[in-house]
Amino acid sequence: MDDSYKVKLDIFEGPLDLLLYLIKKDEVDILDVNIERITRQYIAYIDTFKMLNIDLAGEFIVMAATLMYLKSRMLIPKPVQPPEEEGEDEDPRWELIRQLIEYKKFKDAASFLQKRQLQMEHVYPATPEVPEMQKEAEPGGLPELGIFDLIRAFQKVLARFEKVDLREIADDHFTVADKIEYLLGALTPGTQIAFMNLFAAATTREEVIVTFVAMLELIKLRQFRVNQDHLLGEITLFRNENT
Repeated sequence: MDDSYKVKLDIFEGPLDLLLYLIKKDEVDILDVNIERITRQYIAYIDTFKMLNIDLAGEFIVMAATLMYLKSRMLIPKPVQPPEEEGEDEDPRWELIRQLIEYKKFKDAASFLQKRQLQMEHVYPATPEVPEMQKEAEPGGLPELGIFDLIRAFQKVLARFEKVDLREIADDHFTVADKIEYLLGALTPGTQIAFMNLFAAATTREEVIVTFVAMLELIKLRQFRVNQDHLLGEITLFRNENT
């Protein structure tokens, strides 16, 4: 992929959102955060964003540095003190845990208010005749995904090429424009395909990357949308009708 190509995404989520996503994915309590594990996963996401030439806000890099610092603190052995001098040293993770707990409170409150707003949009004053108004449901009534879910699925696809020596592979050069044209031809309006099947015929890491970037562009242009049946479940790509 051309290094000059930059993916411009409206990513409203920040580093704390990514950390909460990783904690939820691992099904652990915020208070039981494993700094070594979550740091490794967080850095993997940052590396993937860089690989895709996705512009990241500076706070993502600051959080990466913070996690690395906490990881190093956790590896330092605690000094052995006489019983009379023993004190309870604060857990190095605690400041980050406090931030996550407070942020989650505000995030949950914002989500609750948003749901209430959507509910109130369908409440009308009593009138002699109430018209039947029903919003067209999305396929399967499934919620749309965030960028972190897509990056996680993309990482699983890339794992197929971890042990492949790319120097021994001769393949055609793919461009984002080529893959956009391919995806539009592969999915007619109103049809769908499993996310993993998008890359079934890919033979190189480059082809996978360019295909994924093309998909992101089509989602941004509202040509496609993605859904998931449940957390960490199968991802499905839909092409919107009348596109």
